[in-house]
Amino acid sequence: MRHIVLVASLLIAATAPALAASEADFKAAYAAADAAEKEAGSLRNQWLTTETTLKAAKNAADKGDFEAATASAKEAEALARASIVQATGEKDRWKDAEIR
Repeated sequence: MRHIVLVASLLIAATAPALAASEADFKAAYAAADAAEKEAGSLRNQWLTTETTLKAAKNAADKGDFEAATASAKEAEALARASIVQATGEKDRWKDAEIR
């Protein structure tokens, strides 16, 4: 249950409205999202929604809409971090299952 609350709070924080974002804001957010996605990849737990959201961020930036691009990049980071939480949480959880 604690993981669900953490994931929900990450998604809410990622999608909260921000002041007008600049190209520098987008680049910082995208770099953080990309790093988190690479970490998720090292755990072999990348989510397709994260990849889609990263592409949406890149497309918005290419069009000059840095506010939407930054919001998408932050959402992608939250998704990647949630996949990391999932991977690390489930790493040993299978041992807790009752074998019948």
